[in-house]
This record gives sequence, structure tokens and C-alpha cells, in this order.
Amino acid sequence: MAQFSRTRDSNKFAKFMEQKQPKKRHRKYDADFKKEVLRMIESGRSVPDISQSLGIGSNLIYTWVKRSRVSSGDAKFRDTVLTLDEEKLLLHKRIKELEMERDILKKAVGIFSRPM
Repeated sequence: MAQFSRTRDSNKFAKFMEQKQPKKRHRKYDADFKKEVLRMIESGRSVPDISQSLGIGSNLIYTWVKRSRVSSGDAKFRDTVLTLDEEKLLLHKRIKELEMERDILKKAVGIFSRPM
């Protein structure tokens, strides 16, 4: 590797480093390419496999998947989002189930704790 002095050759060093390290650019992908990647995922291919074969970061693909679910209102994603009223009804239903289970267990303890 070439040696440079700190003061005199600082510009040479900067030029040398620019030549050595290529500048990273953000690549932009069109909508058709993104849709094709999403179709690959829907067909069953794994995200790491797709990212390796296409040379794309897996985080970028996961971002595309997340955005497509939110924008299209995917049924799986939409079902997980509940309104407050729906959540309240589900919680009340679960409380009633747990209370019934508790009452049954109390009765069972009473029956089995009797002397024979």
C-alpha cells in the first residue's frame, strides 16, 4: 500500500481512497419488479433465497411485503387488526370462559377433597 505523509499528501490520500472504495448508490426498483418478488414469496420461496438470488437485501424485501399487506388490506393482516369494541367483546368472552373453568375446578376440588 502506498505511504502518504499527513500534511503534504492529504489530497492524494483522499483521491486514493475514493478510487479504492466505490460509492454506494441506492438502487430504485420499479413496481413490476417488486410485484414479481412478492409473487415469488406467495409461491412459497423464502425471503433469504430470493434476496440471495436477486442480490437484494432481505430487509428490503420484508419492507416491500409489509407495505403491500398494509396497502392492499391483506386478509391475514386485516384480521389481526381489531377495533377497540371488537377487542373488548373478545376479552369479555374470554373472562366468562375463565370464570366457568374456575367454577368447575372449585367444584372438582370440593368433590375430590371429601374423605372416603
